[in-house]
Amino acid sequence: MTNTETKPQKRRLASLDALRGMDMFWILGGEKIFAALFILTGWTGWQVAHGQTLHSNWHGFTFYDLIFPLFIFLAGVAMGLSPKRIDHLPFQERRVYYAKALKRLFLLAGFGVLYNHGWGTGIPFNLEEIRYASVLGRIAIAWFVCVMLVWHTSLRTQIITAVSLLIGYWLLLCFVPVPGGQAGDLTMAGTWNAWVDQHLLPGITYQNRATDPEGLLSNVPAVVNALMGVFAGRLIAKANQFGEWKTVGYLFGAGLTSLALGWAWNMVFPVNKDLWTSSFVLVTVGWSLIFLASFYAVVDLLNTQKYFYPFIIIGANSIVIYLASSLVQWEYVAQSVFGGLVAAGSETWQPLLAVFALLAVQLLVLHWLYKRKILISV
Repeated sequence: MTNTETKPQKRRLASLDALRGMDMFWILGGEKIFAALFILTGWTGWQVAHGQTLHSNWHGFTFYDLIFPLFIFLAGVAMGLSPKRIDHLPFQERRVYYAKALKRLFLLAGFGVLYNHGWGTGIPFNLEEIRYASVLGRIAIAWFVCVMLVWHTSLRTQIITAVSLLIGYWLLLCFVPVPGGQAGDLTMAGTWNAWVDQHLLPGITYQNRATDPEGLLSNVPAVVNALMGVFAGRLIAKANQFGEWKTVGYLFGAGLTSLALGWAWNMVFPVNKDLWTSSFVLVTVGWSLIFLASFYAVVDLLNTQKYFYPFIIIGANSIVIYLASSLVQWEYVAQSVFGGLVAAGSETWQPLLAVFALLAVQLLVLHWLYKRKILISV
């Protein structure tokens, strides 16, 4: 029997849900905690921490910039835990896989459009006024390309593809002249990303910028975030062979190496989230590996799942709560349920109590879903 015919045992990691939930926690309102703590205590350290919950203006990196690429990375990890080749199957058998993959691609992309316009404005009738580029759309594209590679190519080919995408993207942005512009112009309006978004991206861009942060061209390097997740998932799937704690060490060491390479590349190709530069990929992959190693060690190997329950229930229904963060006015719900308790606090306590109330109503809904085993995925 060939390796392609062997069905690897599928493994579900509590740490994967917990890390995905920790990632989503900041989107749901966790990013407001540090500003509220500063109001309460006046300690300037909370202001520094709050600065890390804001996106970089252009070049540079904050931990809030990690949220999106970490989610893509984790999608790859889930894929890598049970990788399969289907290219040896007859086309009639492969059609089922392709249909499911295409369904997920278009559903996520559609939900991304809904997220962009679902709160307050609604989807306009004018199709040219819709923002089609989205976070969920990028996740969909990166996942789809990655799963096609996993289904049809060897590990060696996937590694070559990842390296080629990063180097090719760097060469394009830094050494190939933009039509009507110049090579190596990494300003908002001067890049290949801006040219592609202005000429090929339908609808509108984010805040009508020249470059959409989820634009077409930057989907290319984002595939590498997913592929690196696949490699990490493959390693965890073989932890019994390597040793579980050695696997933690491999993941952590790979993370440090990726960080070093990313920041070294930053000197000639700046770390930039909106452009999703190759150096940004390596930096975010580095932190993703370090967080995965840490959560895998603490949550799974030390068996502390019960202490991470809030994160686990968020991660188990991450797509649902992410959409709800745009479509549901959670602040209104929190005010309706806990408004009296918040108002009873002093002026300095009220901002922090309001954050806790906001998180509480969302966690209560997620707890209700989780206890009834209602886990909605796309």
